[in-house]
Amino acid sequence: MSKTSEKEKPEVPSMKVVGLVSGGKDSMFNLLKCKQHGHEIVCLANLAPFNDCETDSYMYQSVGHECVEYIAKVMGLPMIRRKIQGTPRCVGKDYITDEADEVEDLYTLLHAVKDQYPDIQGVSVGAIASTYQKTRVEHVCERLGLTMLAYLWGADQKELLQEMLNNQMEAITIKIACCGLNQSHLGQSLRDLQPTLLKVHEKYGAHICGEGGEYETLVINCPSLYQESLHIKEAESVLHSDDPSAPVYYLNLEMEEPSVTYDPNGITWVV
Repeated sequence: MSKTSEKEKPEVPSMKVVGLVSGGKDSMFNLLKCKQHGHEIVCLANLAPFNDCETDSYMYQSVGHECVEYIAKVMGLPMIRRKIQGTPRCVGKDYITDEADEVEDLYTLLHAVKDQYPDIQGVSVGAIASTYQKTRVEHVCERLGLTMLAYLWGADQKELLQEMLNNQMEAITIKIACCGLNQSHLGQSLRDLQPTLLKVHEKYGAHICGEGGEYETLVINCPSLYQESLHIKEAESVLHSDDPSAPVYYLNLEMEEPSVTYDPNGITWVV
């Protein structure tokens, strides 16, 4: 999103915000945008895969789920989490409430956030181009009387990626699933991978920011949000799909404990 186009959008009054985070660059950069726009980040929220393994969701990033609590620790913020119980059922253009759909896990999660933090008014969401996801988050927010804050929506992805790098965001790829990317690109920093992403976009039409599921990321450091950088203790590369044209690999990660002090009751789970 260019700074010009961002200024053209009506300014939202400052509010207390919950950050819906996966650990990836989009959700984290939108949190930074919320901070830059004067909002107060009160807590974080996350939906984790039911069986603690990589799953194919229409709504949520599951890879890297084992790292998100460390993000809460280095940000010094409480986090509320929930295991995803539902599956993608209502997959049409418009969402109709279905208790068995994975969208209802988001409703349950944010309802719990509101119960614990009744002053929260906004939800930070890293949506860029997925109308499917945006429509469903808006549906949940409307039911709960919350405002969705999606500062990255409609951004030019080439400009957006550069803006992330300009803001000293350090992110690595933890999943790749795209023609033109292979196992060697797994674990690379976005700064180093940027030229390759631009080439893959030109050759195959891939989304530069990975909006088509081409890759997923983990934000290792963001000085404006983190008190210290995350550190990876061990990383295991896993072959998820051996498609000859676009093999899917992801990383299982073990993180080092941050040195910052964190409330042992800072992470809560809701059912």
